[in-house]
Amino acid sequence: MISFTPSISFGGHATDVGLSDLSNNFLYASGVVLVLAMMAFVLDLAGHPGRMARAEQAREAAAEQSAERADKASAAAGSSKGGTAVLERTTEAAGAIPEKRQYAGIGISLSWLGWLLLGACVALRSASVGRPPLGNMYEFAIVGAFFVMTLFLGWSLKRDIRSLGVFVVGPTLLTEMLAALVFYTDASQLMPSLKNYWLTIHVTIAILSVAFFTIAFSTTILYFVQKWREDIHDTKYKFMDAVPGSAVMDRTTYGLLIIAFPLWTFTVIAGAIWAQKAWGNYWGWDPKEVWSLVIWVVYAAYLHARATAGWAGKKSAYIALAGFGCVLFNFCVVNVFIVGMHSYSGM
Repeated sequence: MISFTPSISFGGHATDVGLSDLSNNFLYASGVVLVLAMMAFVLDLAGHPGRMARAEQAREAAAEQSAERADKASAAAGSSKGGTAVLERTTEAAGAIPEKRQYAGIGISLSWLGWLLLGACVALRSASVGRPPLGNMYEFAIVGAFFVMTLFLGWSLKRDIRSLGVFVVGPTLLTEMLAALVFYTDASQLMPSLKNYWLTIHVTIAILSVAFFTIAFSTTILYFVQKWREDIHDTKYKFMDAVPGSAVMDRTTYGLLIIAFPLWTFTVIAGAIWAQKAWGNYWGWDPKEVWSLVIWVVYAAYLHARATAGWAGKKSAYIALAGFGCVLFNFCVVNVFIVGMHSYSGM
């Protein structure tokens, strides 16, 4: 069916409308699957208090049984020392039993499926235009969503981060919805100034940086939530006990931004090199250039404050939030509403 779909020509290059439409369908399918994944992660969090209560009961029952066996062994051997050792070993074994989390497993499985569907969307979009899908805000959004899911799922292979699932899948799903409903641009060829190999280098690294910034934003928000719960000794929202505490979220944000900052530094440098090739000067104070520099300065201040002034916790978290606010402004406002040499959002 696709081979008979009419093509539209842009500057001598054919754009396959059929592949573009198929790419859109994969985006919608990915969105549906990620909705289900997010619901599974929500159910996992909702069931956490009950799981913890059952786990505590199981540990108490195991401790009672081991105590009885220890007493019998102690009476038979005439020594309480051996029984105590048996009790300690048995109790430790009971506490080491892995927690079964059915809904979290379903959420991870659905996340992998949503990631595959989103990857197909990106690949088909690229095939439809015969170039990397990096030429407008729609393509930036779908590739960015794909990178966020790639980082999250890759991370999940090394650490148990199932409790963070809803807080990563949620922003990814929102990005897909914005891409489909707000940022969507018909498949087309690039503007002449964008037809350069630096497009792939510069924009790909920029998207990867923003993926790290996005996950760091989620962990920063979780830091504030957990810090608030710890300060008030919260017992109402017990489901959030499944999420690591504020100190862990603070360190996680710091680790993510340590990776993101050098990537964004390269993005700014690569953009300057590309600007020189395309427009004849490395820096022209274009709005996009200015806000890219602002982002760099804010995150540099974050890392500098933590490394030299010892800022951790709330002080540094506020800077991290300001940095991501600049990222959103650069993407959603500068690209759309401010005219400059980088006005190629496609909208």
